Amino acid sequence: MERQDKGLAYMLQYENIAWYEDGEVRILDRRIYPAKTEFVVCRSHVEVAKAITDMVTQSAGPFTAAPMGMAMAAWECRDMDAASQMDYLKKASYTISHSRPTTVGRMKLVTEAVLPAAEQALKEGKRVDLAIRDFIVEANNLRYAKIGKCAKYLVDMFPDNGKIMTQCFAETILGMMLKECQSRGKVIKLFCPETRPYFQGARLTATVCSQMGFDTTVITDNMPAFVMAKEHIDVFTCAADAICLDGYVFNKVGTSQIAICAKHFGIPMFVSGAPDVGHPTHDTVTIEMRDPDFSLQAMGVRTAIEGTGVKGYYPAFDMTPPYLISGIATDKGMFSPYDLHRYFEGHVDSNILTV
Repeated sequence: MERQDKGLAYMLQYENIAWYEDGEVRILDRRIYPAKTEFVVCRSHVEVAKAITDMVTQSAGPFTAAPMGMAMAAWECRDMDAASQMDYLKKASYTISHSRPTTVGRMKLVTEAVLPAAEQALKEGKRVDLAIRDFIVEANNLRYAKIGKCAKYLVDMFPDNGKIMTQCFAETILGMMLKECQSRGKVIKLFCPETRPYFQGARLTATVCSQMGFDTTVITDNMPAFVMAKEHIDVFTCAADAICLDGYVFNKVGTSQIAICAKHFGIPMFVSGAPDVGHPTHDTVTIEMRDPDFSLQAMGVRTAIEGTGVKGYYPAFDMTPPYLISGIATDKGMFSPYDLHRYFEGHVDSNILTV
């Protein structure tokens, strides 16, 4: 089986996202990468859930870390009888999937997807933890391939020598998008807003783009409008933490303001990902409010005055309405945000591959 992460940047390799081995889950600490390449070691599924909550891994990273946490849970309960092990895994699934409120629906799909593999391993007398890990690798391979299809439809929208603005860190779609450009010989230039307060755009997106050989420029979060006009940006693109069936998209905070600027300048905005059947309308999504003190510092360095009552404010995501979105690139083609129900004609995926 040829792995779909072949040729992608370091942090998109399966083992470098999150990996279970011998009673431990190692997660690349994206809070400090690429300045330092260090892994957080978790020795329980609760520690994996906490690592996800604490933003050790972000973007699509939790969707690999979470099922690896399920492998960890299988190791923890290995001495129980079969029924008790399955009960333990179901409880672990709940704990891990609820580590961040905005993505509970998708995370449940991921953590619950490994349960049949665990049950089959118990019937066959095999190690459940390794059976789950093998399942994750196979599922990741299929997921990368599925996202590769999204990338084909997305790259169709890029002009040759186009200037592309991103937002935050789009993880797998970013890597597969760049890989698709390479396969076509399509040259593009990337402009990456820094995306405070974790600076994923500056640290992660820019690192992946540059490592894969693309012309990459980092801009601060208050520059998109100027850059769009001055540099003649051709396309604005992002992934999504939730794509509601009514066409509203939830993504890293700051996405909606860039979308507004893109609309003003006549620049198309393309979102990548599959619609969320669990979110029929935008009011089903909970915006995660994180520690406001993070808005008062930059990578651990205080930027606001202390002791005067100055407060921070930190929503992790915002909502972009469908009238600002030109199209949604899925594995089944490019869809209008007003016609997402058509994506599910025939059947509805309900497993790890929907992430």
